[in-house]
Amino acid sequence: MNPPLQLSPVIAAIVFAATYLVLAIGRLPGFRIDRTGAAIIGAGAMIGFNILTFDEAVKAVDFSTIGLLFGMMIVVANLRLSGFFRLVSSWAVRHAHAPLALLGSVVLVSGIFSAFFVNDTMCIVLTPLVLAVAGALGRNPVPYLLGVAMASNAGSAATITGNPQNMMIGSLSRIPYVEFAAALAPVAAFGLAATFAVIAVAFRAEFRRGAKVEVAPVRVRINRILMVKALAVSAGMIALFFSGWPVAKVALVAGALLLITRRVKPEKVYHEIDFGLLVMFAGLFIVVAGLEKSLYDRNLLGMARTLGLDRTGILATASGLLSNVVSNVPAVLVFRPLLGYLPDPHIAWLTLAMSSTLAGNLTILGSVANLIVVERAKHEAPLSFWQYFRVGAPLTVITVAFGVFWLSL
Repeated sequence: MNPPLQLSPVIAAIVFAATYLVLAIGRLPGFRIDRTGAAIIGAGAMIGFNILTFDEAVKAVDFSTIGLLFGMMIVVANLRLSGFFRLVSSWAVRHAHAPLALLGSVVLVSGIFSAFFVNDTMCIVLTPLVLAVAGALGRNPVPYLLGVAMASNAGSAATITGNPQNMMIGSLSRIPYVEFAAALAPVAAFGLAATFAVIAVAFRAEFRRGAKVEVAPVRVRINRILMVKALAVSAGMIALFFSGWPVAKVALVAGALLLITRRVKPEKVYHEIDFGLLVMFAGLFIVVAGLEKSLYDRNLLGMARTLGLDRTGILATASGLLSNVVSNVPAVLVFRPLLGYLPDPHIAWLTLAMSSTLAGNLTILGSVANLIVVERAKHEAPLSFWQYFRVGAPLTVITVAFGVFWLSL
């Protein structure tokens, strides 16, 4: 199909808007189309209407981002299957002997491990542990569950490998791993402290009962040989990240090394990989490239200045709000074509990473990590939108404001 040249921008805009509408509401009413399906259909439409040629569509996909995310998924899958995350989490929780100490342990474990091994993983591991501990102690699980979700978001802001949107930003911006961490690790640390403080204030009644907490040992099944191997590879991978090696290349090699095994069935590792997310990334790259080609053309600089995106506060606010409408990754891709035209693209990319991540704490729908906690806890401790929002809203304002201040220094 070859639409008239003057109709190409209109068609591209319709395809883009329809794709992002489904991303915003989760699925297309009346159809069995989810977010990944919407991205595939949108990419197919961009190619089908000749907004992009097939070769242009292939070139639009950033395979460094896909490779980094895929490699990290394999590494994290091996650590999780070995029992490492649950072992460390249960040890930290067991040694917390007061409600505030228990909250602090949850926040620290969730935040620190999220910085290096993707925040979604920590939510999957910690949620059932927190539910079990809170239930055994007869305590309200809600503040501790909020600690898991919100700390995972805040902690993941620290590095390129903390969450999918940071991986995308790291690949697109070419900011070195160590430089990214040096800029945003202080923001993440402040975010963890703020998470602890805001939850403690919001649930004063829970923490006023300062009785000593005695957590019974939790039996954790571990695969020692797999754990040693996965930890050795992970340590080497992180060292190479900080040494300046290409993160996508290192992550893929690390993942490949861990697939060389006689002990773990490969199907178990593949089951841990979110192939739908990888496909959604690829589709969205194509959808945004089609819009960029047909609409933006040479007006990118003027558009960026008109929107005021050269100001850190405005860019942070805009990306934070959009992230809560369509989710972080699609929001990042919307801003991608504009950032190269700003006076300081380096700070702009860091601002986008900071705000799109920390804004995930605004509402339950702000990040996948939040939804994982809510879904896994719904039968034992259902979290309402308001319970989350009354803590997440002030926390988001405080942490994003600090991030803007820090990056403006």
